[in-house]
This record gives sequence, C-alpha cells and structure tokens, in this order.
Amino acid sequence: MPETAAPVVTSPYEGNEGRRPSAFGRPLRVLAWLSFVAEVVIIATGGAVRLTGSGLGCSEWPMCTPESLVPTPEQGIHGVIEFGNRTMTGVVGIIAIAVLLLTLNAVGGRRPLKAALWFALGGIGAGVVCYVIATIAGVPAFPFFSVGLLLATVAGAVHSLRITTHRRDLTLLAWIVLVGVVAQAFVGGITVLTGLNPYIVGFHYASSLLLVCVTAAYLVRMHESGAPRERVVPRWFAMLSHITGFALGVTIFFGVLTTGSGPHSGDANVVRDGFDATFLAHVHAWPGYVLAALVAALTIIAWMQRLAPRRWLLVLVIAILVQVGVGIWQARDGLPELLVGIHMVLASLSAAAYTVTVLRLKRPVE
Repeated sequence: MPETAAPVVTSPYEGNEGRRPSAFGRPLRVLAWLSFVAEVVIIATGGAVRLTGSGLGCSEWPMCTPESLVPTPEQGIHGVIEFGNRTMTGVVGIIAIAVLLLTLNAVGGRRPLKAALWFALGGIGAGVVCYVIATIAGVPAFPFFSVGLLLATVAGAVHSLRITTHRRDLTLLAWIVLVGVVAQAFVGGITVLTGLNPYIVGFHYASSLLLVCVTAAYLVRMHESGAPRERVVPRWFAMLSHITGFALGVTIFFGVLTTGSGPHSGDANVVRDGFDATFLAHVHAWPGYVLAALVAALTIIAWMQRLAPRRWLLVLVIAILVQVGVGIWQARDGLPELLVGIHMVLASLSAAAYTVTVLRLKRPVE
C-alpha cells in the first residue's frame, strides 16, 4: 500500500481556520495591548500640544527648526511638548510595525513576512526617489518622501492581503494601523506647514480616534478564532446598536467642530474656523444626550435578555456618563485645559468601548 504523505502546514491556521489563536504568543499579545495604549496616549500628547499653545513649538517639519531636529532652548517648553508628541509618533509606528510583522509570521509564516519586508525596502527607496526629485525641483522634499513611503505601504498591504489565506481579519487590522500611522505622520506635517489649519487639526484628531478603535478591534479578534461569525442578538437590537454608533459619530463630529471654534487653537496667532463656539457647544450636546439615552436603553435591554454585549455596554454607559459629566463641567468652568484634554481622551475610549460592543453582536461559529 503506498505511503500517504502528511499535508504540509505552513501556517498555524492552515486547513483549520476556526482554530483559536494559540499561535499568538505573549510578545504579540503584549505588543497589541501596547499598540492600543500608545494610540490613546498619542491623543493625550496631541491634546497637550494644542491645549498648551505648543502647536508651532517646532516651526518646521520634520525638523524642529531649520537647523535642528530637536527643540532648542529658545523654543522653551512649547518646543519640548511639540517634539514629545512627534517622538510619540515614532513610538506608535515602531509598535505598529512589530505587531504587523508578528501577525504576518503567526498567520502566514515566512512568505507574507518576507513580502512585507521587501515592500518596506521598496517604500524607503520610493521615498528617497521622491525626496531627490522634490529637492531638485526646489519644493519641500520631506512631504514627497512621506507620500512615496505611504504609497508603498498601501501597495504592501494590498499584496499581503492577496497572498494571505488565513486570518485576513487580523492581517487587515494590523495593516490599517500601520498605514494609518504613516498617513498620520504626513498629516501632522501638513498641520504644521499650514499653520495649524483647524480643519486639518480636526481631521488629525478624528483619524487618531479611529486608530484607537482599530487597535481595540484587533485585541478582540486576536482572542477569537477565524471561523465564520454569526449574530447572537436579535436583528432589531443590532440595528439599534448601529444607530447608536451613528449618534456617537455625530457627537464626536460636532465635538471636533466645537473645539475648532473654541479658545484652544494650539497657538495664539492661529485663526479659528469661524463658527460660533457657544452655539456649537449646544449642538454638540444634543446628539450627546441622544447617545446617552440610546446606550442606556441598549444596556437595560441587554441585561434583561442576557445578551452577549451586556458587559461592554455597561462599560460604554460608564464612559458616556463620565463624558457627559466632564462636558458639562468644562462648559460651566470656561473650558479649562485639563478638562478639555480629559474629554478628548474619553471620547476615544468611548469609541473603543463601542467598537468592542459591536463586535460582541456576533461570535465565531465553533
């Protein structure tokens, strides 16, 4: 009788996509948590830049001054705060790269890992070419370097997803974080070069908040199998949950506009967006109250019917209640910097809690 060769397994998930992620070792789990924490921290440091008037503490980008990469004594504390936020961007990027490489190795083995490294080298090369062309043309060179690097990163993500056959969810999430960090570095530079344009600053914050949600989603999916998922709540409950998400998005949107009209511009000479901050504060509050009511209703229903997302809905209720309290407090006290900063960070944590709640509406079919 001919001997039958055993199938070659090149990935921990080869032929067993529903398997739980036991291949995700402690280093990846720790780094995934660090990635989430770092994304929250960079919102706090970015808020500190704006709230202390340090937005132009470094007048150039990527250099802090035309002659120095780091802040000079003449720039004082504002230069230190702005440079600290830039340094945090590097930390976030390094962690994102580590999470991506470990993810690719865990779900696909050497092939996607080697491909990603080749795209990384190609991205650096493309960035250098763009930098040289821009220098010869006499235009700011580093933005073009960033664009070249960003395009190569996106191309690497597309190729990686094409050759990855297992746990594409985790691969996609890891790539989104890395692409987002590279894009955020570029947007941060544009923010400085445009003199802290309030719309770009608002987009910068909203993008950071979305990356917090993506890292939270990675943490959830990392502890689940890659099997197909099924809904574990009634359809109407899922629809109401998504309506709640819309209310959350609207609340955050008007919150960004309100901040863009308020007193904390990042620099005393920055022109605001021209809206009436007092009126926008009320507009921001209206969807916030609707959001609080929806979350309260979902939580009560979930606990009465013992639905899967009930514990995370309770976390979301607490986050929203604290947010409402801080919002009212800061409005009555004239928007003190510390409370505004707390409000910004809590918004990202509320969005992360909502992300986890939505993911709990389904579970893998074991």
